[in-house]
Amino acid sequence: MSDAPAVDISGLVKNYGRTKAVTGLSLRAERGQITAVLGPNGAGKTTTVEICEGYRRPDAGTVRVLGLDPVRDSRALRPRIGVMLQSGGIPTLARAGDYLKVMASFYAHPLSPALVLDRLGLAESARTPFRRLSGGQQQRLSLAAAVIGRPELLFLDEPTAGLDAQARHATWDLVTGLRAGGATIILTTHYLEEAERLADRVVIVDHGAEVACGTPAELTGADGQVRFAAEPALDVSGLLSALPSGSLAKESPAGQYLIELPSAVDPQVLAAVTAWCAEQGVLPRNLRIDSRTLEDVFLELTGRELRS
Repeated sequence: MSDAPAVDISGLVKNYGRTKAVTGLSLRAERGQITAVLGPNGAGKTTTVEICEGYRRPDAGTVRVLGLDPVRDSRALRPRIGVMLQSGGIPTLARAGDYLKVMASFYAHPLSPALVLDRLGLAESARTPFRRLSGGQQQRLSLAAAVIGRPELLFLDEPTAGLDAQARHATWDLVTGLRAGGATIILTTHYLEEAERLADRVVIVDHGAEVACGTPAELTGADGQVRFAAEPALDVSGLLSALPSGSLAKESPAGQYLIELPSAVDPQVLAAVTAWCAEQGVLPRNLRIDSRTLEDVFLELTGRELRS
């Protein structure tokens, strides 16, 4: 197997009229890994993935997918990749099992359609027309069609959107099984827990460019957090003197206190917090120890304002 990355993007630019969708993005996805591409609405994720899939041409920059140009070499690339369609693409009258068998016939060494239907909880719906499947079942059939050919590289766009907890976990198990079998997966999702759970590497994009990249552990760091509830408007400045240098303490919202530390929480830190509360004559309620999540990092980098 080649040591070159499965996806190698350098200086990618794509505009739609005056709208700058992608502005010089560089991105690498290593073979045999799950790479999550995250960003708020309008960040350029979908455009980037569509260029990798060969559906759009870049205005500038280079894109190589499995070492090939996704537009010029599309005929050679198509049998080697899987693409999960968000909507459309499946005939409304096609029965789930028949459709998957037809899709499998296009590949030299497909997965067993019956096995895939069973893994995704669709075995009992094999004879049901697509239009009569529930939204979640349609979503899972789209995933089944994307993986049936044992792709070297799989593009998954919001694979668990609208799925219940059981279906979400079945999807996660299937995706991690594909990675264990050597497949490379590009995942775009708004479920940051999903990215944190599945991804080997995370790329966060905003305004068409990369703003952070690393493993989930690298992005979240070892920073610890202590949260508790108490009387509102306490002066936390005195608490900071008892905490490690670089710590932050704030009240937000009223009566809810957050302490952010430059390292993991240890017994000395917890003792300092409870001792300070005792000095204030307050009993900390709902005291808990947390660490930064990928969602915390994402919001710090991209902001909290709503986007259309």
